[in-house]
Amino acid sequence: MKGRVAVVTGGGSGIGLAIAAAYARRGANVVIADLDLKAGQAAVSTIGTSATFVQTDVASQEDCRHLIDTAEKKYGGVDVLVNNAGLQCVAPVVDFPEERWNSLLAVLLTGTFLCTKYALPHMIRQRWGRVINISSIHGKVASPLKAAYVAAKHGVLGFTKVAALEVGEHNITVNAICPAYVRTPLVERQIAEQARQHGIPAADVVRQIMTEPAAIRRLLEPEEVASLAVYLASDDAAGITGAALDIDLGWTAR
Repeated sequence: MKGRVAVVTGGGSGIGLAIAAAYARRGANVVIADLDLKAGQAAVSTIGTSATFVQTDVASQEDCRHLIDTAEKKYGGVDVLVNNAGLQCVAPVVDFPEERWNSLLAVLLTGTFLCTKYALPHMIRQRWGRVINISSIHGKVASPLKAAYVAAKHGVLGFTKVAALEVGEHNITVNAICPAYVRTPLVERQIAEQARQHGIPAADVVRQIMTEPAAIRRLLEPEEVASLAVYLASDDAAGITGAALDIDLGWTAR
């Protein structure tokens, strides 16, 4: 990835930070987008001089356009886009707050669309690009209490397929990664909420709820997802597009 320019949304922590760091170690210039100012600045401090932070709300059209414009002005373009920014709300459909539904879809689905829309012209001009959407195993299967998240992540997979068909002739690939639960701040915050909703101790949530369907009963580490994102950004993955690649500890083997 030496000399490539990668934009990673939600890059201040968790999966996004692991991907940004992995790209930087391989010689890429990384633009980290995150709503959390302190997390984004800390990520740049950790990665070093090859990283730049742009505070971004991916639900905002103006912010997404500014993010991609900043990458072009600072580094000359965009080679790789990783749509990773996310959030979660755990509640039954009958009690799901409408404003939370709207905010989840705005970040998870509309944000993916907006960043991709503004990055693609740069990739088309240079006739090379990689778009990597971080979906979820919940883009393929459902779990209770996650209506908005599951709906949005299913939408990301549909969007991935359409975009792949539209830009393949320009030597651009568009793929999605579908992880099971990953050890991130987002997942850690869910444990207490899942315990409350299901009426079980927090210590039992990982085994009884989060990893119960899996063959390997553990959480994924962010670096495992980052390794797949590195591969998809490489020339070795040039023949893979429109795919939804599972890294799910055997969740969908049933």
